[in-house]
Amino acid sequence: MSATSWFSQMVGMGLKLDNLKTLLVHQLQDLYSAEQQLIDALPKMEDAANDPDLKMAFRDHLEETRHQKVRLEKAFRMLGEEPGSETCDAMKGLISEGNEIISLEGDADVKDAALIAAAQRVEHYEIAGYGCVRTFARRLQLEDLATLLQVTLDEEANADKTLTAVAEASINRSAAHA
Repeated sequence: MSATSWFSQMVGMGLKLDNLKTLLVHQLQDLYSAEQQLIDALPKMEDAANDPDLKMAFRDHLEETRHQKVRLEKAFRMLGEEPGSETCDAMKGLISEGNEIISLEGDADVKDAALIAAAQRVEHYEIAGYGCVRTFARRLQLEDLATLLQVTLDEEANADKTLTAVAEASINRSAAHA
């Protein structure tokens, strides 16, 4: 059996959206896969970046992402579940787009601007995902889990703000003159 997205698993394997906890667990599995993929991708993005602040932002977020993966493992334990072996197809696609940017030739500042755009797409995906699971946990009155997920949601929002700040400080201005 090949790993597929949580949605494909539900449709193709006879799984049903029969309760919110089931959906919560599947969404957490999707996020777990996304974080695993991002741990592999961030060093490549750091290597491809030219701007030292952007390199640092990618490096810092890699450490944060490693902690987020551990936090998700704790979330699964809190639910009495195990992380699944599914693949987050959305993150796979977002990382593929980032890899295309990495492989392109051109002006370093323009490439850095493109890397920031790709990274912010990733952050926005994660913000949406963590916002949903946090809200599901609250609805299920799993307040400790909701609090745990909120920490990661806050980190993802901060990573997005950091990328914006790096872009606006110099990269976008330099890229505009390339």
